[in-house]
Formats: sequence, C-alpha cells, structure tokens
Amino acid sequence: MSMTTAGVLFVLSLVVALVAVHRPFGDHMYRVVAGTRSSRVERGIYRLVGVDPAAEQTWGVYARSVLAFSAVSLLFLYAFQRLQNHLWLSLGFDPVVPHGAWNTAVSFVTNTNWQWYSGESTMGHLVQMAGLAVQNFVSAAVGIAVAVALVRGFARSRTGELGNFWVDLTRVTLRILLPIAVLGALALMLGGVVQNLSGGTDVTTLTGGAQTVTGGPVASQEVIKELGTNGGGFYNVNSSHPFENPTAWTNWLEIFLILVIPFSLPRVFGRMVGQKRQGYAIVAVMAILALASITLTNVFELTGDGTVPQAVGAAMEGKEVRFDVSNSATFAAATTLTSTGAVNSFHDSYTALGGMMTLGNMMLGEVAPGGVGAGLYGLLILAVITVFVAGLMVGRTPEYLGKKIGSREIKFASMYFLITPALVLTGTAAAFATGNASTALNVGPHGLSEVLYAFTSASNNNGSAFAGITVNTPWWNTALGLCMLLGRFLPIIFVLALAGSLARQQPTPASEGTLPTHRPLFVGMVVGVTVVLVALTFLPALALGPLAEGL
Repeated sequence: MSMTTAGVLFVLSLVVALVAVHRPFGDHMYRVVAGTRSSRVERGIYRLVGVDPAAEQTWGVYARSVLAFSAVSLLFLYAFQRLQNHLWLSLGFDPVVPHGAWNTAVSFVTNTNWQWYSGESTMGHLVQMAGLAVQNFVSAAVGIAVAVALVRGFARSRTGELGNFWVDLTRVTLRILLPIAVLGALALMLGGVVQNLSGGTDVTTLTGGAQTVTGGPVASQEVIKELGTNGGGFYNVNSSHPFENPTAWTNWLEIFLILVIPFSLPRVFGRMVGQKRQGYAIVAVMAILALASITLTNVFELTGDGTVPQAVGAAMEGKEVRFDVSNSATFAAATTLTSTGAVNSFHDSYTALGGMMTLGNMMLGEVAPGGVGAGLYGLLILAVITVFVAGLMVGRTPEYLGKKIGSREIKFASMYFLITPALVLTGTAAAFATGNASTALNVGPHGLSEVLYAFTSASNNNGSAFAGITVNTPWWNTALGLCMLLGRFLPIIFVLALAGSLARQQPTPASEGTLPTHRPLFVGMVVGVTVVLVALTFLPALALGPLAEGL
C-alpha cells in the first residue's frame, strides 16, 4: 500500500468515526448543558463556592465570572511554579523563572498551552498533575460554557439571562470532559503511553551512550491535552515522543480526541435553537474547510517541494518514521485547525507551502472545527457577519435565527474578528522593530514565517510553534503572554455581549425576504466570507513569508 493510499484511508476512517459519534455525543452534551438537575457532587461544589445553581446571570455577570475564575487560576498556577522546589514530587527542579512562570500560567489558563520550556526537565510531577493538567480541564470547560451562553442568546428572547457560568463550568468538567478523559487515558496506557510517578530510568542508547528517560503521569495529561484542544506536552517533543504517542493507532486516537468535541458541538447548537438543520449547516462549513486544509497540507508535504525531498521521495525531515508523512500532515492540520497546538512533527521542517497551511489554519480563526467551544462561537460570529453582508446585498435588515443583526450586534461581531489580526500583526512588527526577531534561527522569508507563526499561535490560543525560534527571553515571554491573554478574553467579552444583546430581542418571524441559513447557499457563503476575510487581512504577511519562500 502506498503512503498516499494509507493517508487517504486514515482520513476516511476519522471522518466515519466523527460522523458516527456526532449525533449521540452531541445529544449527550445537549442534555448536560440544558438539564436542570444537579448531582450530589455538583451540589457539594456549589455549596463550597457559594453558588446558587438556580440563579441565572446577565452577560455582564457571566463575563465577570469567567474573568474572575481565570484570574484566580492564573495566580494559583503562577505561584505553583514559583514554589515548586518546596512541593512534593518536584524531582529536584528549581523554581520556574518569573517571566517563564507568567508565560506558562497565562498559556494554560487561556487554553493556549504554548511552551517555552522542556517539560521533562523543568516541571515536577505535582505541577504537571495538579497545575497544568487541571487547567487543561477547566480552560476547555470555560470555552464550552461561553459557546453555550452565546447559543442561549440565539435561543432565548426578551430576557437578559444567559445561564450560570459556575453551573456550566462544573457540569461540562464533571459530565463531559472527566469521564472521557478517564476512558481515553486507559486506552492510551494500553497503547503504551506511560503513566507512573517515576523520576527517571537510566537506559543505554543504541550507540552505547547513557541516558535518563523521565517517566511521569503522561497518559492522564495526554488525553485531556487532546480532548480539551489544549496541546501542552509532558515532554519537549510533544506527541512525537514515544511515551506520549507510541504507535499509529494511538496517533489516530489522539487526532480523533482533538476533533470529537468541536465537531459534535454544532449538534448542541441545533438542538438548543430548536432547528437541527441549523446545526448541520454549521458542521458542514467546518467539514468543508477542514477537509480542504487536510487535503492541501497532505499534498504539499507528499509532493515534497524541494531538492532533498524530491531526491528521497518525501519530506521526512522533522517527522517520525512510525507516523510517515501523511499521518504527520493530518495531525498538523488537525492541531492547527483547532486550538490544540500539539505536534507529532516539527512544522518548521515542513515544506514552505505545507508550513503556510498550518499558519493559514490558525489565521482562519480556528473555526474548522476550532477549539472546544471557541470554534463554535467563532463560526457563529462569522455566520452573523455573513447574514449582515447578505442583507446589505439585497437591501434588507439582516436576520439570523429570528434575531435582527443591527449596528450593535455587528459592532460586537466586527470587534471579535479584528482583535486577533491586530495582535498578530502588531506583535510581529514589534518583534522586528525591537530586534527581538533576531532569535529566529533563519533569515529571509522563513525567518519572517517563524516570527509570524509565534504571534499567530499565541494570539489565536493555539500553542504550536515552528520550533525554529528561541522564545525563552523576558521580552518574548511577556509579549506572547499578553497576546494570549488579550486573544482569549477580549473575544470572550464581545461574544457574551453579543449573546446578551440577542437574548433581549423579540423574535422576528421569517418572511419571503429572509435568507435561509440552513441551505447549501448559506453554507457556501460562510465558507467564502471566512476565506476572503482571512485573505484580505493576512495575504501581505503570507506573501512576504511562506509564499515568497515556496514560489
């Protein structure tokens, strides 16, 4: 079987599996977020934090709850790293330096999981388990909670209430993320992923040298790293390490975990607004963009555009032989189409156009299917922009799901879309203007791509890296940390503000002039608007970087 054929079958098997779970898993998540009963454990948590689960919140209170929870999480994780030398299972590691602790705390609280450090030589087991892995759960739950709040804005009318953040956070964590993570960790352990509290094992390498291989609670962190579209690896080389991702079938499972929640959330959307076909339209947009990206990434890597790749028949530099080119390219596309950021190969070693695809996936806003929760609310924002554009074309007040998209709503949607490009392009310019771009290992177009990738990854809360740039400096850790904070919480504020504005409206009955938003025409329009907006915003930067290098 050729590598291309194997790659096609690999992708098709993922598609079949995602289609199979879309309805049952989506229905399960709907019951979790729409239910009114609380378990005994949940009621205990509400009493502990002083929350009335029956009390709903306006968008402002919901937003302040998100920000307060995230601020406390950030301070806790920062302190955890700074004090790790005094903690159990520290493995003798020193405290994390202040600018590094700040960057990592921001990174994991914002669901970015950008890593400037080598995990196995910087973080003790307790920090990995009780600090980083816990944030993998709750930061993912925050994204889903915000998406659910936006959907409630579409589904409700003449009210200012969007639910209760603390209830949404608790239910998503305990009923969705935790059960799957337990089962997934067991599956990964069966596949060979390490799970222990070992400080390290001395081994003899194939060349006769001595090496200490660090063990640890890897499987439990690996599963939520993928399921929650987090991406932070226990080891420096992330999912290319055999202790994190040993075989081809664990590689398949990890990609499936990355995609399963984002591709199933549109089912929740359709059921909550009472029109399942609206959910099918949203998931169709996601699928079209995702399949196009996966296909192009595979094509660019399999063709191996370059002298050495053409000589050997494939672009194998930076890729694990146990995954081959195609499965590595599919992993790269999946991890950048979502906000995961995990890697099983090094994107800096990709062909110029293959690397451009990983950049472009993030620049799309990570909506195909995007991060857990963030992908859905990002695509719904693009749907709002699409109906607004369509309304201008026909001279009618735009409507989406019975809600008018007026000046207030489109301002919130526009601000959401403009935040990330502003952070990416301003950060990249600042790096070159201050001389900090000199830490890139390459010059010319590829060096620009490395700097552009770093700010694109941070601002979009992705976390992957080109791996050809040194970012462990006070300037880089501070600048990227600011981009991660602003790129996560400013969009969330605008999403919740939009949700509050929509929830207060009275539904508008559909008429002859209403644009049907469940048909192929609308699906095509959303795809077009997404691509055109990204092209207009980032094409000059891409032309100076990967396009210049590739052409």
